[in-house]
Amino acid sequence: MNQQVMNHQIINEAISGGGLLVVAQWEAREGQADRVAEILRDFLPEAQSEPGVKLFLISRATENPAQFLFYELFRDEAAFKAHQDSAHFKTHIAGQAVPLLARRERTQYALM
Repeated sequence: MNQQVMNHQIINEAISGGGLLVVAQWEAREGQADRVAEILRDFLPEAQSEPGVKLFLISRATENPAQFLFYELFRDEAAFKAHQDSAHFKTHIAGQAVPLLARRERTQYALM
Protein backbone atom coordinates (compact mmCIF):
# COMPACT_ATOMS: atom_id res chain seq x y z
CA MET A 1 0.00 0.00 0.00
CA ASN A 2 1.46 3.37 -0.94
CA GLN A 3 1.99 6.22 1.52
CA GLN A 4 -0.77 8.41 0.04
CA VAL A 5 -3.37 5.66 0.48
CA MET A 6 -2.20 5.01 4.05
CA ASN A 7 -2.38 8.73 4.91
CA HIS A 8 -5.90 8.93 3.46
CA GLN A 9 -7.01 5.97 5.59
CA ILE A 10 -5.50 7.48 8.74
CA ILE A 11 -7.29 10.79 8.12
CA ASN A 12 -10.60 9.05 7.39
CA GLU A 13 -10.34 7.08 10.64
CA ALA A 14 -9.54 10.23 12.62
CA ILE A 15 -12.49 12.23 11.32
CA SER A 16 -15.07 9.43 11.27
CA GLY A 17 -17.85 10.11 13.73
CA GLY A 18 -17.11 13.84 13.92
CA GLY A 19 -15.45 15.42 16.88
CA LEU A 20 -14.27 18.66 18.37
CA LEU A 21 -11.36 20.33 16.60
CA VAL A 22 -9.23 22.76 18.60
CA VAL A 23 -6.69 24.96 16.84
CA ALA A 24 -4.33 26.88 19.07
CA GLN A 25 -1.60 29.38 18.26
CA TRP A 26 1.15 30.27 20.67
CA GLU A 27 4.00 32.71 20.59
CA ALA A 28 6.80 32.33 23.08
CA ARG A 29 8.27 35.30 24.89
CA GLU A 30 11.62 36.60 23.71
CA GLY A 31 14.31 34.00 24.39
CA GLN A 32 11.87 31.28 25.54
CA ALA A 33 11.04 29.48 22.26
CA ASP A 34 13.51 26.62 22.70
CA ARG A 35 12.34 25.99 26.27
CA VAL A 36 8.70 25.96 25.11
CA ALA A 37 9.62 23.48 22.35
CA GLU A 38 11.33 21.25 24.90
CA ILE A 39 8.25 21.26 27.15
CA LEU A 40 6.01 20.46 24.19
CA ARG A 41 8.23 17.54 23.11
CA ASP A 42 7.78 16.05 26.60
CA PHE A 43 4.03 16.72 26.59
CA LEU A 44 3.11 15.53 23.09
CA PRO A 45 3.35 11.73 23.52
CA GLU A 46 1.15 11.87 26.62
CA ALA A 47 -1.46 14.03 24.88
CA GLN A 48 -1.49 11.78 21.82
CA SER A 49 -2.14 8.71 23.96
CA GLU A 50 -5.23 10.06 25.73
CA PRO A 51 -8.26 7.84 25.06
CA GLY A 52 -10.44 10.70 23.72
CA VAL A 53 -7.80 12.09 21.36
CA LYS A 54 -8.25 11.24 17.69
CA LEU A 55 -5.39 13.40 16.40
CA PHE A 56 -2.95 15.71 18.17
CA LEU A 57 -0.28 17.61 16.24
CA ILE A 58 2.03 20.41 17.31
CA SER A 59 4.16 22.30 14.82
CA ARG A 60 6.70 25.08 15.01
CA ALA A 61 6.86 27.88 12.45
CA THR A 62 9.83 27.73 10.13
CA GLU A 63 10.05 31.50 9.61
CA ASN A 64 9.49 32.45 13.26
CA PRO A 65 10.46 29.59 15.62
CA ALA A 66 8.77 31.38 18.53
CA GLN A 67 5.38 30.50 16.99
CA PHE A 68 3.65 27.16 17.59
CA LEU A 69 0.48 25.75 16.04
CA PHE A 70 -1.63 23.04 17.65
CA TYR A 71 -4.14 20.93 15.71
CA GLU A 72 -6.12 18.82 18.15
CA LEU A 73 -9.05 16.56 17.32
CA PHE A 74 -11.02 15.18 20.26
CA ARG A 75 -13.82 12.62 20.26
CA ASP A 76 -16.12 15.15 21.93
CA GLU A 77 -16.31 18.01 24.44
CA ALA A 78 -15.90 15.58 27.36
CA ALA A 79 -12.61 14.32 25.89
CA PHE A 80 -11.38 17.90 25.55
CA LYS A 81 -12.29 18.59 29.18
CA ALA A 82 -10.51 15.40 30.28
CA HIS A 83 -7.45 16.59 28.34
CA GLN A 84 -7.43 19.92 30.17
CA ASP A 85 -7.94 18.15 33.51
CA SER A 86 -5.09 15.68 32.94
CA ALA A 87 -2.01 15.78 35.14
CA HIS A 88 0.31 16.14 32.14
CA PHE A 89 -1.66 19.16 30.84
CA LYS A 90 -1.61 20.82 34.25
CA THR A 91 2.11 20.15 34.69
CA HIS A 92 3.53 20.79 31.21
CA ILE A 93 1.11 23.30 29.72
CA ALA A 94 -0.50 25.26 32.56
CA GLY A 95 2.45 25.00 34.93
CA GLN A 96 5.49 25.25 32.65
CA ALA A 97 4.69 26.50 29.14
CA VAL A 98 1.96 29.12 29.60
CA PRO A 99 4.11 31.39 31.81
CA LEU A 100 6.67 31.50 28.96
CA LEU A 101 4.18 32.75 26.35
CA ALA A 102 3.63 36.22 24.96
CA ARG A 103 0.42 35.13 23.19
CA ARG A 104 -1.98 32.19 23.39
CA GLU A 105 -5.10 31.88 21.23
CA ARG A 106 -7.46 28.92 20.91
CA THR A 107 -10.51 28.33 18.70
CA GLN A 108 -12.90 25.38 18.71
CA TYR A 109 -14.54 23.97 15.59
CA ALA A 110 -17.13 21.26 14.90
CA LEU A 111 -16.20 18.91 12.04
CA MET A 112 -18.47 19.09 9.01
